[in-house]
Amino acid sequence: MMRYLALLRGINVGGKNKVPMADLKELFIELGFSEVQTYINSGNVLFSSTSKSKGRLTKSIETAIEKRFGFPVPVCIISAPELIASMANAPSWWGTDTEARHDAFFVLPSMTPRMILEQIGEINPQYEKIAYSGQVMFWSANLKMFSRTQVQRLIGTKAYANITVRNANTARKLLALVQAGEQEG
Repeated sequence: MMRYLALLRGINVGGKNKVPMADLKELFIELGFSEVQTYINSGNVLFSSTSKSKGRLTKSIETAIEKRFGFPVPVCIISAPELIASMANAPSWWGTDTEARHDAFFVLPSMTPRMILEQIGEINPQYEKIAYSGQVMFWSANLKMFSRTQVQRLIGTKAYANITVRNANTARKLLALVQAGEQEG
């Protein structure tokens, strides 16, 4: 049995693509997953499965979501060991500066962090930092300079369509939930 985290992209944002978490949890249970747990309304689902194929899991979850809710939702699946390893390699600057915004970008399987970095281009290290480990990218930018960041320019691009973003606090909470599940299992 493997523990996973599913991160849904673009749901419950600005009243669009509404997916109630109770319904999403029920759907995961119907798909045969165990130990299903949702966290906040942005589409974070922890679950256990006997499947070792993230590709098959992604396909079955995306298909079931579209069938149930009537619209496609890209899903990023990351195993518990992958999330733990990536978060252990987060740069020391990530999540520490209170004058900055800190996000984790989870890269969907159609792209890699290197491909995303190529589309971001050269950042200005005076007010923006970016690094990655596994399929998790760590980004930070000075709040006063946010509109000038290269990452801000990603919105609406192919690269942006292939990431799902969680702030540092949410990413750390998801890590804590995954670690708790790993200790129980």
